[in-house]
Amino acid sequence: MTHLGHLDSAVPAAYQSLLAAGKAAGFAALDSGLDMLLIELVRIRSSQLNGCAFCLRMHTRDSIAHGETADRLAVLPAWRDSGYFSPTERAALAVAEEITLIADVQNDRRPATSDDTDSDAPEPLTPEQLAAVRWLTIVINAFNRIAITSHYDVSP
Repeated sequence: MTHLGHLDSAVPAAYQSLLAAGKAAGFAALDSGLDMLLIELVRIRSSQLNGCAFCLRMHTRDSIAHGETADRLAVLPAWRDSGYFSPTERAALAVAEEITLIADVQNDRRPATSDDTDSDAPEPLTPEQLAAVRWLTIVINAFNRIAITSHYDVSP
């Protein structure tokens, strides 16, 4: 496969459109009543599943700047087995995982884990919050793919 460089500079108009979509998704999430910690948890969890080091570093730093704790970040991959996350956060994380792993979900390759993965009506998210979480997840998945395929540098 030929390395073409960073996609953000190769097609800047497309990248700027994605940045705008990311901002709109973030504003929609805040406007729906979701807080920054939950927004960052969705971004981090999707980036963990995709293996995007660049986005993981960025959004982990952002979440810490907003007051996230090391304990919650440490157990995020096992959020279902911890008591660290609120019902709203748990519903958002379930939606984020379902969208991020959409191929596995569509092909029924992912094992069912619990009733909280039903993204059609995950209580206690309102319809506006559910839409915002879906958009946050879709956008971070796109950014993950840009960073990974562009080989963004993640040096200490």
